[in-house]
Order: sequence, then C-alpha cells, then structure tokens
Amino acid sequence: MANTPHELTAEFPEFVALIHHLKMTDGHFARLFDSYHDVNGKIHRAETNIEPVDDFHMEDLRKNRMRLKDEIYGMLVHHEPEAETPEV
Repeated sequence: MANTPHELTAEFPEFVALIHHLKMTDGHFARLFDSYHDVNGKIHRAETNIEPVDDFHMEDLRKNRMRLKDEIYGMLVHHEPEAETPEV
C-alpha cells in the first residue's frame, strides 16, 4: 500500500536492513511483521473512509498496532549488534 502512514520502515528507518533480515530468517518476526502490516492497512482504510469502522473497533485496532509495534521494536533492539567496547 503506497503512502500508508506508520509503515515499519518509516517508523524505524535505522532498522530497515535488520527488518528485512529478520523477515527472511525469523518466522516469529515475519508473522509479527505481517500482522502489523495487516492491522496498519485496516486502520489506514478506516481513517480514509474506504472501509469505515466504529470508534470502539478503531480503538482496538490502534491498541493492537501499538502492541505489535512494541514487540517488533523489542526484537529489533535485541538483535541489534552490540557496540564494540575498547579493551582497557
């Protein structure tokens, strides 16, 4: 979906390469990514009145997106290469 706000690569531009890598190598991450993309698309379609939903459903969708985004971010940070520390 072109020009959809809140895409993960736009939300976490510093992790674009890692997002791609984890999508290809980590099944759990790939499922989270697909779920996030699906929920984000539903929210976008609702916000643009392509597929309107009631306020309660919209709130649930947004909470789900936030939960998925938090879990994805945690995985990205966890997989980020450790910064090298100089030996003393």
